[in-house]
Amino acid sequence: MSAENGITTLRIVAAVVERADGRHLLVRKRGTEAFMQVGGKIEPGEEPLAALVREFEEEVGLRLDPADIESLGRFGAPAANEPDHVVDAHAYRVRLRPGAEIAVRAELEELVWIDPADPVASYPIAPLSRDLLVAAGH
Repeated sequence: MSAENGITTLRIVAAVVERADGRHLLVRKRGTEAFMQVGGKIEPGEEPLAALVREFEEEVGLRLDPADIESLGRFGAPAANEPDHVVDAHAYRVRLRPGAEIAVRAELEELVWIDPADPVASYPIAPLSRDLLVAAGH
């Protein structure tokens, strides 16, 4: 985390999770409104890929196989739930294997599977999540 001009930058990881039917996973943390990718803050000294694997297991209960993870690069965006914060996100595409079980855990309250080609919904989507859907080719 760093601060410049009154804006705090959060170093995070984010997973663009794709199911076999092409739908994408978005999650909402307890006490917030915006839906976003699975992910979270990178701990001091932690590598981004290790943070992704840790956050994924904590939030949705699934241990990722590195073979199912592809880097999408780094992205910046306004933080969805923290005013005066921006995110510096290491983003990854995660392709779920058929039969993979996803469950709401940790600080999550809700999950949805969206059609990435038409992500308009009755819930707000975090700025980074909109950018990542585009970056993933949708």
